[in-house]
Amino acid sequence: MSSHEAVTDAAPTDTSDKRRWIALAIVMTAAFMDLVDATIVNIAIPSIERDLGASFGAIQWITAGYALAFAAGLITGGRLGDIYGRKRLFLLGTAGFTLASALCGFAANPEMLVASRLLQGAAAAMMVPQVLSIIHVTFPAHERGKVFGMFGAIIGLGAVSGPLLGALLTQWNIAGLEWRPIFLINLPVGIAGLILGRKFISESKAPKALRLDVVGMLLVTAALLMLIYPLTRGRELDWPLWGHLMMAGSLLVFAAFVVYEKYKTKKDGSPLVELSLFKVKSFAAGIAVQLTFGVVLGIFFLVWTLYMQIGLGWSPLKAGLTGVPFSIAVSVAAGLSVQKLVPRFGRKVLQAGALTMIAGVLLYLFEAGRYGTGIEPWQMILPLVVMGLGMGLIVAPLTDAVLSEVPREHAGSASGLINTTGQMGNALGLGLVSVVFFGVIDDRNLEQAPAGTAAAFTDAFQNSLGWAAGVLAAIFLVMFALPAKPKQHLEGGDAEGDETPGSVEKEPALTH
Repeated sequence: MSSHEAVTDAAPTDTSDKRRWIALAIVMTAAFMDLVDATIVNIAIPSIERDLGASFGAIQWITAGYALAFAAGLITGGRLGDIYGRKRLFLLGTAGFTLASALCGFAANPEMLVASRLLQGAAAAMMVPQVLSIIHVTFPAHERGKVFGMFGAIIGLGAVSGPLLGALLTQWNIAGLEWRPIFLINLPVGIAGLILGRKFISESKAPKALRLDVVGMLLVTAALLMLIYPLTRGRELDWPLWGHLMMAGSLLVFAAFVVYEKYKTKKDGSPLVELSLFKVKSFAAGIAVQLTFGVVLGIFFLVWTLYMQIGLGWSPLKAGLTGVPFSIAVSVAAGLSVQKLVPRFGRKVLQAGALTMIAGVLLYLFEAGRYGTGIEPWQMILPLVVMGLGMGLIVAPLTDAVLSEVPREHAGSASGLINTTGQMGNALGLGLVSVVFFGVIDDRNLEQAPAGTAAAFTDAFQNSLGWAAGVLAAIFLVMFALPAKPKQHLEGGDAEGDETPGSVEKEPALTH
């Protein structure tokens, strides 16, 4: 009997029990809240910058801090749920997320907002991994296909509605609070989730959960901080020597992490990262794709917002509406890729996505240069749609492609690592904004001639797009190591081992 079957036996899979649908609504709402929160902030960044007088470095940390804390705690959060109970950790994570949202909403200065965002990301790392596990043990096998289809739709809705909701809440300036409602809106949702979750979600644990790897988590977090902190602060401090030493030192800490994970595997077989997975060529290549794709997304979405709102002077609503064609294109292409294209063309779909996205990025670069500071939203539609189509062809089928040759018993570890790697890439991309975007903007010149802001931001945006195209070209080449036709090895099956989020049949990847 697999661990999932053991847990499922203890869970309410009686199809006459209507409570499971309420439990589903609760965990889906929590997942939606997290996904919206990850995308809602970007559109409000210029308003935050003006209101709190935040530096560009602080702006990066408001977004990167969340991604970093989420990435660092994601696998450990899943393991804590297996050990102490998914319901308990879900409620604890929801409570932390709600409290952190309140602290973000009432932040008095940039430092408090950054600290609150770190707390919010850490709480999300406890809450989010339990969502798929709770769904898995709450519903019998024959209902899970329908449930995961609904869950995929919620993910798509969260990605589309986040920027629009952020734009509306910021534009409306409710009670003179400007950007703060984007966080405060989580309070009633979180409180309702806690009250209803206690009543309707059933508790479940994994009978053979792995032990915690606290040392591994601390090492990988330290390595990421040593790499990302100097990147975000370096430009403001004129790239001091300690920053270069920290970035170099991060490689040593990563090496120490690998050594410790090997030791942990031999000691009790419960490392944070199952290193043997990287011997599978397609998995190693897929993780590289996930990491670098996360870097591209981290760079693009922040610089895009800054370009439109600070550079071009657009309102949050105008900027938010400009992104609608992109979101629709992603959703359409994602649906087509999984249902129609990948079963027939396999890896070529992902590579076509990378090439399409490159074409969209280069088209956007050309349009930004051609129309300059007078560019209008309708002139951005074509490059955004092309980019969105390319992104949709990559994000939807990538998880299956990466997992297709992974041994069954490690499917859970592998899936959790895919999500973690995407968040790490996102945090790294947000850190690199200092180099590829702000590095082009000379603050001193702008202070002397504010009229040059739009032109400077346009140049910086074009430079960032050039970098994004280069990284996407590298991703295209790495994709040759993915299997030509992904095998559907998880279908109908409960993957052995329940140690991390993601060890469920054909489940959607919970990424931002």
